[in-house]
Amino acid sequence: MQERFQQSPAETSRMNTDQLREHFRVSGLWKRDEIGLLLTHYDRLVIGGALPMTRPLDLPNPDALKATHFLDRREMGIINVGAPGEVEANGQKFALEKHDCLYLGRGSSGVQFLPGSAGEEGPVFYFLSAPAHHTYPVTSMRKSEATPVKLGSIATSNQRTIYKYIHLDGIKSCQLVMGLTILDPGSVWNSVPPHTHTRRMEAYFYFNLPEGHRVFHFMGEPAQTRHLALANHEAVISPPWSVHFGCGTSNYGFIWGMAGENQEFSDMDQVTIPELL
Repeated sequence: MQERFQQSPAETSRMNTDQLREHFRVSGLWKRDEIGLLLTHYDRLVIGGALPMTRPLDLPNPDALKATHFLDRREMGIINVGAPGEVEANGQKFALEKHDCLYLGRGSSGVQFLPGSAGEEGPVFYFLSAPAHHTYPVTSMRKSEATPVKLGSIATSNQRTIYKYIHLDGIKSCQLVMGLTILDPGSVWNSVPPHTHTRRMEAYFYFNLPEGHRVFHFMGEPAQTRHLALANHEAVISPPWSVHFGCGTSNYGFIWGMAGENQEFSDMDQVTIPELL
């Protein structure tokens, strides 16, 4: 499991492109028949990926967690962005179609990511895990069960649909908030108008981005913005003090996830576009 420590706004404002990618880009976690893990010390969130193509993949228990099982003191949200697959936990199997979500509460064990029957078109599991102080039940939610919220417009190139899975009015959790956003064809901007929320960090995972295209993800303080060019199946760590929005060379989707002291989805500190520098 990779491990990354926090960076302050002052440090970040002086970073070059290579340093920004080293500290905030998450890449290489999604490899055939492997599980990849990265622990960020922003709210001790674990970002993970699993691509079970030919065999089941057991969720490991990294020594850095100092636990008997990975989820002894943690909760986890899993979203599949590939072909149908299954996740097993506590002796029970859960089928996940594309864009379906599964929540695993604290104390869950025997977690396995299982391949589907689509051959080379295997499942692509993206997951987040945050510390948990209470046990909530294991719950699955299909994309069709999530209430869609439509935002933006074609005129501003950001017409999109938000699907909220793990949040105050959806799947219950201790601190994890998670869902996904799909941009319509012809739309490329995400999370505009920009915002911050110093009560919690956030991570974005970009998917459905065609080969050869990129999302230019903006981060940093509103008056000290930086950008990262991200490819399909790459994620980015967003500190609580940082804006997090982007523009792609094509439409795409992204999974957003948050951890921290507040689960209120709409609790944002808005930043107007003219404030960005």
